[in-house]
Amino acid sequence: MASPEFEELVETFEFLDDWEDRYRHVIDMGKAMPPLEDALRVPATKVDGCASQVWLVPQVKDDVFTFRGESDAMIVRGLIAVLLALYNNQPVDQVTRIDASAELARLGLNDHLSAQRSNGLRAMVERIRQTAAAA
Repeated sequence: MASPEFEELVETFEFLDDWEDRYRHVIDMGKAMPPLEDALRVPATKVDGCASQVWLVPQVKDDVFTFRGESDAMIVRGLIAVLLALYNNQPVDQVTRIDASAELARLGLNDHLSAQRSNGLRAMVERIRQTAAAA
């Protein structure tokens, strides 16, 4: 059910030998994302429940779900990039069917994120799912 982009990320993580390399890869993914315009960093797009500041800007067009995101923390920007690989360009009706916990577990993220980061990641997933469900 995961996108080809996410499957590619899973393969990359399998290739990387240790968590530090994976962590660096996640950060590099975040660095590669285009920045979110200041005009979109508003309370309506801010995700509550994250230790750092996070903004997600979802869009549904022609029944396809896309989003952009930003964070003031590099690892969280990387986690947004991971979620982009999982959810971006998916049919909107599929977004709520994706088992994010199971898919992210394939990357080993559950074992290597702090409790605060894990809570923030869950908050981002919940925002994505709510937006898709409302579309």
